[in-house]
Amino acid sequence: MTMRVVGAGVGRTGTNSQKLALEHLLGGTCHHMFEVKTPEHMAVWEAAAKGIMPDWQTFLADYTALVDWPGASFWPELSEAFPDALVLLSVREGESWYNSAIETIFVEDDEDSGTSEAFDNMWEAIRTHRFPVDVQDRAATIAAMEAHNAAVIAAIPPERLLVWPTGAGWEPICKALDLPVPDIPFPHRNTKKEFLERPE
Repeated sequence: MTMRVVGAGVGRTGTNSQKLALEHLLGGTCHHMFEVKTPEHMAVWEAAAKGIMPDWQTFLADYTALVDWPGASFWPELSEAFPDALVLLSVREGESWYNSAIETIFVEDDEDSGTSEAFDNMWEAIRTHRFPVDVQDRAATIAAMEAHNAAVIAAIPPERLLVWPTGAGWEPICKALDLPVPDIPFPHRNTKKEFLERPE
């Protein structure tokens, strides 16, 4: 398969909806945190966060697109590994994003989270090396997200970059990929309520 889209937007910016939309448009699987299911897969992402990069072409050979963490943290490497791919930067207003993220993906507690040790090690490595911020500090976390977005915009040529505000729907993505707009509603999935109700 050919990687058509490299997603650079951080988690909680509509990435699950993007995953479903891109799978509909491209007819293949879009990588997302939901695809990180095996200890072996997690170990590759953990090693990458620590600076040991895989052969991206081989590692992601089964995917036509990628969005969400952990992959979004590696947008510099992935945009280089897949030079013909559109870089899709999903963005969301800072306060709204933080309020969603701190109650979902950034929840921190001392109790058993139900995740595996391999997943916890991977996520800790991503957070430590690719998004190093105290997530309890609202201002700093929002600033880190905004710095991430600014870095993508500064590095990727405009003709290759799509900045997609959460909720923008089919049209910008279809235009960037030169594909017709589907005659179905844009998917809206993994709301905060759905995230919190997921089985462990």
